[in-house]
Amino acid sequence: MKPRPFPNARLRNRWLIAVAAVLIQLCLGAVYAWSVFVKPLKASEPWTLVQISATFTIAMASLGVGTVIGGMWQDRVGPRMVSTVAGILYGAGFLLSAWGVSHHMLFVLWSGYGLLSGLGMGMGYICPVATITKWFPDYRGVMTGAAVMGFGAGAVVMSQIAARLVSDPARVPFTFRLFGILYLILVVAASQFLTNPPHGWIPEGWEPKTAVARTATRIQYTVSQALRTPRFWLLWLLISLNTSAGITIISQASPLAQQQLHITEVAASSIVAIISVFNALGRVFWAWISDLIGRAQVYFTLFAIQVFLFFFLPGIHDIALFSIMVCAIALCYGGGFGVMPSFAADYFGSAYIGGIYGWILLGWGFAAIPSPLWIAHVRETTGTYEYAIYGIGFVMLISLMFPLMAARITSRLREEAATA
Repeated sequence: MKPRPFPNARLRNRWLIAVAAVLIQLCLGAVYAWSVFVKPLKASEPWTLVQISATFTIAMASLGVGTVIGGMWQDRVGPRMVSTVAGILYGAGFLLSAWGVSHHMLFVLWSGYGLLSGLGMGMGYICPVATITKWFPDYRGVMTGAAVMGFGAGAVVMSQIAARLVSDPARVPFTFRLFGILYLILVVAASQFLTNPPHGWIPEGWEPKTAVARTATRIQYTVSQALRTPRFWLLWLLISLNTSAGITIISQASPLAQQQLHITEVAASSIVAIISVFNALGRVFWAWISDLIGRAQVYFTLFAIQVFLFFFLPGIHDIALFSIMVCAIALCYGGGFGVMPSFAADYFGSAYIGGIYGWILLGWGFAAIPSPLWIAHVRETTGTYEYAIYGIGFVMLISLMFPLMAARITSRLREEAATA
């Protein structure tokens, strides 16, 4: 059935939905401030760095599972209910973490911040992305980038407030409680604005005109159909590799800056905040660029830039240069998430994008399992982060072949669209 436009009076609501989507992502993105808690927990609890870092790893792995659950569920019942449940889980995880730290129970911290908040984060993340993809086919790249930009920016506020609160390690439980209550209220409230457009809706007067828009498939793949295609697993691999690189730095940003630059925890928190800004900006900037030059071309650029950055970062001890390089890594890390929703919708259509993108984001959770633990282990066993950082550089060098493979698939789709 041919998509049909609706009167412009019906369209104004999509911008309110976009605002709600960004607010939800701002709250969920606070997970990226985790490194602010690492040193206070190390000072106040009898836990190793690897054990503490495992909290972030569990959260990222749970996020991947949550995106699958949330994506397929919201394809059936719509985004509002799923996002509401996600907000409850997310806030409850922070509150449980506060209780766990107060009672010096590592397993409870893992269950709260790691499992509950991670699941809530994944379920909540996928709903705004899938909803915005359906409401904005005319600005698919830049608007999905704007939606996930909020996730990247979420740690900016939290890192600054949390770093000052946890300068006294005894206040870590209070900090978890404060943010848990706040985020639960905000996510649940904003979720009430999420809704899908009418079936077959397109903006009035819109037709795909750019080369990137014309390349997008007109076939609406189901989740099971998408999972059976090689191109799905190529997208899964692309986001896994990009996540693995960026999460290595983000998970240890504060202690890495303190060791390499010999600065205080509060000063390092400022770098964490700046990283979050560039993580956010990368999502909308690279998504916008992908509308102009193509999704695969952007991924090749992201990987190539990171090869340079990871090979040179360990030798940087100047605060300004260090900040520029880690922010560039964050820009590339965020860019991968900004581009991928549109990449998936181009390949598989938007009708079942929630479930399909949820499965793709399992790559996010998969990459988050070894990378933070690996860099923490290397730091504990060698006393330095540099060997792990060089290792990521080599991985990104080898990974340059995969965006080239995606570009060939895109070229074939363009040829098929031209002859259809």
